[in-house]
Amino acid sequence: MNYYLDVLRNYATFTGRARRSEYWYFVLFNVIIGAVLGGIDVGILGAEPGTGFLGSIYQLFVFIPGVAVAVRRLHDTGRSGWWYLLFLIPIIGWIVLLVFYFQDSEPGENQYGPNPKEPFSGMIDEIGNVDHFRSE
Repeated sequence: MNYYLDVLRNYATFTGRARRSEYWYFVLFNVIIGAVLGGIDVGILGAEPGTGFLGSIYQLFVFIPGVAVAVRRLHDTGRSGWWYLLFLIPIIGWIVLLVFYFQDSEPGENQYGPNPKEPFSGMIDEIGNVDHFRSE
């Protein structure tokens, strides 16, 4: 649940990197919440499936955080966020993006920032001393 809340706290942060777990927990909670809200829309409010008010409002609410975490996930694999536009290509683009999202993090620091898996990545200088003055 913390990963989901972290994504919402970084609402429109398109810089940096996102771990696989952060991305996939966000997706998991979106599916669960969407299913519950869809059930409420259809069962209680009498809406047609896929056209409910609550589900639509929720999807609008998480659209920007979803794109931001997807871009940060691409950054974690060493790719530019522009690769996210592959979602515009039906099936082939979606499959390529899924492969990218399932890949492991690029080791060490890359052009998008320190590796989130390594707690002191980017805080150790060339000699091996921890940089106590750097704020992350």
